[in-house]
Amino acid sequence: MKITVAISGASGASLGLNFVKKLPSNIEVFLVLSKSAKIALKLENGISVKETFKEHSNVKIFLDSNIAAPIASGSFEVDKMIILPCSMNTLAKCAVGISDSLITRAFTVMLKENRDIILAPREMPLNSIALENMLKLSNLGVTIAPPIVGYYSNQQSLEEMESFLIGKWFDLLKIDNNLYERWK
Repeated sequence: MKITVAISGASGASLGLNFVKKLPSNIEVFLVLSKSAKIALKLENGISVKETFKEHSNVKIFLDSNIAAPIASGSFEVDKMIILPCSMNTLAKCAVGISDSLITRAFTVMLKENRDIILAPREMPLNSIALENMLKLSNLGVTIAPPIVGYYSNQQSLEEMESFLIGKWFDLLKIDNNLYERWK
Protein backbone atom coordinates (compact mmCIF):
# COMPACT_ATOMS: atom_id res chain seq x y z
CA MET A 1 0.00 0.00 0.00
CA LYS A 2 1.09 3.57 -0.72
CA ILE A 3 -0.24 6.43 1.38
CA THR A 4 0.22 10.17 1.32
CA VAL A 5 0.27 11.76 4.75
CA ALA A 6 -0.04 15.52 4.73
CA ILE A 7 0.40 17.58 7.88
CA SER A 8 -0.99 21.08 7.67
CA GLY A 9 -0.48 23.96 10.06
CA ALA A 10 -2.99 23.25 12.77
CA SER A 11 -2.22 22.72 16.41
CA GLY A 12 -1.48 19.07 17.08
CA ALA A 13 0.81 18.52 14.11
CA SER A 14 2.73 16.02 16.25
CA LEU A 15 -0.32 13.74 16.01
CA GLY A 16 0.39 13.48 12.27
CA LEU A 17 3.99 12.47 12.97
CA ASN A 18 2.86 9.88 15.51
CA PHE A 19 0.43 8.50 12.89
CA VAL A 20 3.34 7.99 10.47
CA LYS A 21 5.53 6.39 13.16
CA LYS A 22 2.82 3.80 13.91
CA LEU A 23 2.29 2.83 10.26
CA PRO A 24 3.53 -0.67 9.42
CA SER A 25 6.94 -0.64 7.72
CA ASN A 26 5.54 -2.40 4.64
CA ILE A 27 3.45 0.70 3.79
CA GLU A 28 5.17 3.20 1.52
CA VAL A 29 4.64 6.69 2.97
CA PHE A 30 4.83 10.00 1.13
CA LEU A 31 5.00 12.70 3.80
CA VAL A 32 4.37 16.40 3.17
CA LEU A 33 4.38 19.13 5.80
CA SER A 34 3.21 22.66 5.21
CA LYS A 35 5.41 25.56 6.36
CA SER A 36 2.87 26.23 9.10
CA ALA A 37 3.04 22.59 10.24
CA LYS A 38 6.80 22.88 10.65
CA ILE A 39 6.32 26.04 12.70
CA ALA A 40 3.65 24.36 14.86
CA LEU A 41 5.91 21.36 15.46
CA LYS A 42 8.79 23.59 16.47
CA LEU A 43 6.68 25.80 18.76
CA GLU A 44 4.58 23.05 20.34
CA ASN A 45 7.07 20.18 20.47
CA GLY A 46 10.58 21.30 19.48
CA ILE A 47 10.55 18.59 16.78
CA SER A 48 12.80 18.29 13.72
CA VAL A 49 11.05 16.24 11.03
CA LYS A 50 14.15 14.93 9.26
CA GLU A 51 15.61 13.63 12.53
CA THR A 52 12.28 11.98 13.40
CA PHE A 53 12.23 9.76 10.30
CA LYS A 54 15.89 9.16 9.54
CA GLU A 55 15.50 5.46 10.48
CA HIS A 56 12.20 4.92 8.63
CA SER A 57 13.21 3.79 5.13
CA ASN A 58 9.55 3.54 4.07
CA VAL A 59 8.99 7.31 4.56
CA LYS A 60 9.80 9.77 1.77
CA ILE A 61 9.53 13.44 2.74
CA PHE A 62 8.60 16.12 0.20
CA LEU A 63 8.55 19.89 0.44
CA ASP A 64 5.09 21.39 0.18
CA SER A 65 6.44 23.69 -2.55
CA ASN A 66 7.52 20.70 -4.70
CA ILE A 67 4.59 20.43 -7.10
CA ALA A 68 6.73 18.17 -9.33
CA ALA A 69 6.73 15.42 -6.69
CA PRO A 70 5.30 12.06 -7.81
CA ILE A 71 2.16 12.46 -5.65
CA ALA A 72 1.20 15.53 -7.70
CA SER A 73 0.30 13.29 -10.66
CA GLY A 74 -2.64 10.98 -11.09
CA SER A 75 -0.49 8.55 -13.07
CA PHE A 76 1.56 7.92 -9.90
CA GLU A 77 -0.59 5.44 -8.05
CA VAL A 78 -1.10 6.24 -4.38
CA ASP A 79 -3.85 4.25 -2.67
CA LYS A 80 -4.89 6.58 0.14
CA MET A 81 -4.34 10.04 1.57
CA ILE A 82 -4.86 11.59 4.97
CA ILE A 83 -4.44 15.23 5.94
CA LEU A 84 -3.72 15.12 9.67
CA PRO A 85 -4.28 17.59 11.13
CA CYS A 86 -6.16 19.52 8.50
CA SER A 87 -6.15 23.26 9.08
CA MET A 88 -9.21 25.29 8.20
CA ASN A 89 -7.14 27.00 5.49
CA THR A 90 -6.28 23.66 3.88
CA LEU A 91 -9.87 22.45 4.28
CA ALA A 92 -11.17 25.56 2.50
CA LYS A 93 -8.68 25.18 -0.35
CA CYS A 94 -9.65 21.53 -0.79
CA ALA A 95 -13.34 22.43 -0.81
CA VAL A 96 -12.96 24.94 -3.64
CA GLY A 97 -10.23 23.21 -5.65
CA ILE A 98 -7.28 25.49 -5.00
CA SER A 99 -4.09 23.53 -5.75
CA ASP A 100 -1.36 25.99 -4.83
CA SER A 101 0.83 23.60 -2.82
CA LEU A 102 1.84 19.95 -2.95
CA ILE A 103 -0.67 19.13 -0.21
CA THR A 104 -3.63 20.64 -2.05
CA ARG A 105 -2.40 19.38 -5.45
CA ALA A 106 -2.07 15.82 -4.10
CA PHE A 107 -5.57 16.14 -2.60
CA THR A 108 -7.00 17.28 -5.94
CA VAL A 109 -5.30 14.36 -7.71
CA MET A 110 -6.67 11.85 -5.20
CA LEU A 111 -10.16 13.35 -5.56
CA LYS A 112 -10.14 13.24 -9.37
CA GLU A 113 -8.81 9.67 -9.32
CA ASN A 114 -11.58 8.68 -6.88
CA ARG A 115 -9.13 7.36 -4.27
CA ASP A 116 -9.60 7.18 -0.51
CA ILE A 117 -9.09 10.49 1.30
CA ILE A 118 -9.46 11.33 4.98
CA LEU A 119 -9.37 14.84 6.38
CA ALA A 120 -8.87 15.28 10.13
CA PRO A 121 -9.89 18.88 10.77
CA ARG A 122 -8.45 20.24 14.00
CA GLU A 123 -10.44 23.22 15.19
CA MET A 124 -12.96 24.01 17.89
CA PRO A 125 -15.53 25.40 17.78
CA LEU A 126 -16.41 24.92 14.13
CA ASN A 127 -17.96 27.85 12.31
CA SER A 128 -20.59 27.62 9.58
CA ILE A 129 -18.05 28.06 6.78
CA ALA A 130 -15.93 25.14 8.01
CA LEU A 131 -19.05 22.98 8.44
CA GLU A 132 -20.24 23.82 4.91
CA ASN A 133 -16.78 22.97 3.53
CA MET A 134 -16.81 19.64 5.38
CA LEU A 135 -20.30 18.83 4.08
CA LYS A 136 -19.27 19.68 0.52
CA LEU A 137 -16.19 17.45 0.75
CA SER A 138 -18.15 14.65 2.41
CA ASN A 139 -20.66 14.78 -0.44
CA LEU A 140 -17.70 14.34 -2.83
CA GLY A 141 -16.70 11.12 -1.04
CA VAL A 142 -14.02 12.51 1.28
CA THR A 143 -14.12 11.04 4.79
CA ILE A 144 -14.20 13.74 7.47
CA ALA A 145 -12.71 12.28 10.65
CA PRO A 146 -11.61 14.88 13.19
CA PRO A 147 -9.61 13.80 16.22
CA ILE A 148 -12.58 13.31 18.53
CA VAL A 149 -11.77 11.46 21.72
CA GLY A 150 -13.60 8.33 22.80
CA TYR A 151 -13.52 7.02 26.33
CA TYR A 152 -14.82 3.46 26.00
CA SER A 153 -11.36 1.93 25.63
CA ASN A 154 -10.31 3.29 29.03
CA GLN A 155 -7.33 5.42 28.00
CA GLN A 156 -5.22 6.55 30.95
CA SER A 157 -2.79 8.94 29.25
CA LEU A 158 -2.46 11.33 26.34
CA GLU A 159 -0.34 8.73 24.54
CA GLU A 160 -3.10 6.13 24.89
CA MET A 161 -5.68 8.67 23.65
CA GLU A 162 -3.51 9.39 20.61
CA SER A 163 -3.19 5.65 19.95
CA PHE A 164 -6.99 5.41 20.09
CA LEU A 165 -7.33 8.21 17.50
CA ILE A 166 -4.62 6.78 15.25
CA GLY A 167 -6.23 3.33 15.51
CA LYS A 168 -9.58 4.77 14.40
CA TRP A 169 -7.92 6.43 11.37
CA PHE A 170 -6.11 3.15 10.59
CA ASP A 171 -9.50 1.41 10.70
CA LEU A 172 -10.89 3.88 8.14
CA LEU A 173 -7.85 3.27 5.92
CA LYS A 174 -8.22 -0.52 6.34
CA ILE A 175 -4.84 -0.86 8.07
CA ASP A 176 -4.85 -3.68 10.62
CA ASN A 177 -4.02 -2.52 14.12
CA ASN A 178 -4.46 -3.19 17.78
CA LEU A 179 -3.78 0.37 18.93
CA TYR A 180 -6.84 0.58 21.18
CA GLU A 181 -9.20 -1.63 23.09
CA ARG A 182 -12.29 -2.27 21.00
CA TRP A 183 -15.84 -2.26 22.31
CA LYS A 184 -16.89 -5.67 23.57
